Amino acid sequence: MNAVQCRLARVAMGWGIRDLAAAAGVSSQTVSRLERGERLRTRTLDRMRKVFEAAGIDFICDGDGFGIMIRRPHLLPLTHPETR
Repeated sequence: MNAVQCRLARVAMGWGIRDLAAAAGVSSQTVSRLERGERLRTRTLDRMRKVFEAAGIDFICDGDGFGIMIRRPHLLPLTHPETR
């Protein structure tokens, strides 16, 4: 998951930076750092990726580009992640 994919996934979920931070157990500053393109620890990045994947987001990367795929749009939360 790169900075653009994180932002795309967050918007697709309807989450703000604080929502993702709370769901992943990281700080808002950590999410902001990733979205600015800064490198994070693998363990921290994995925590955020797992939150998205559990919500139905797949991260796509091939030789031509990258993006996200929403696997189960009917299961996307309509509320903030911490209220699920």
